[in-house]
Amino acid sequence: MSAPLGGDRLRIEATAQPGARLHITSAAATLALRGATAEHANYDIHLTVAEHAEIRWVPKPLICAAGSNLRQTWTIDLAPTARLVLREEQLLGRTGEPPGQVTTRLTVRRGGRTLLDQEAAYGPGAPGWDGPAVLADYRATGQILTVDPAYEATPSDTRLFDLTPDDGHALLAPLAGPAALVTAAASDGHRLRRLLNTAQAVTRRPASTHSEP
Repeated sequence: MSAPLGGDRLRIEATAQPGARLHITSAAATLALRGATAEHANYDIHLTVAEHAEIRWVPKPLICAAGSNLRQTWTIDLAPTARLVLREEQLLGRTGEPPGQVTTRLTVRRGGRTLLDQEAAYGPGAPGWDGPAVLADYRATGQILTVDPAYEATPSDTRLFDLTPDDGHALLAPLAGPAALVTAAASDGHRLRRLLNTAQAVTRRPASTHSEP
């Protein structure tokens, strides 16, 4: 979709009731564009997953076009036996153009307790975003968060996935919760997708008795 534009306010809410399995994706990439106003756009996602239920949130990439300014928030509430796969891909600028600005905040609670609370900012106006401690020369970033009770018995290992040094890297790290988080940065969307697909094949295994992507 060619949205959100500057000044837009978008909100998505989804609930998986007890025992349900909900797979949410998109038909095409989401394109954040500069609007008629200089005001930033808001894109808020609220997910609720009940006991023994599952949500798989795997949309196509978010592309932050030049001049865009997007603030994206995720608020996710999980029951203790709930399962979650959350995948996001962000491309900073279209081919041959400078990046837009994007700030994301992800808050995940499991059984009422915080499992993950993180914030990231990229693009013009975000201090140090293109420095060596953040993205450096990469213009594509993404992550996969997997929450599954199976990790209580079999926590994931810490693993590093590489293409060539110029193409990208991904890190799989276990979280207390039980959960696993893959974080990736790459030179473009194609390479980012390869990294995330490779890492997801590993994170899927403890949950294989419950579901397949």
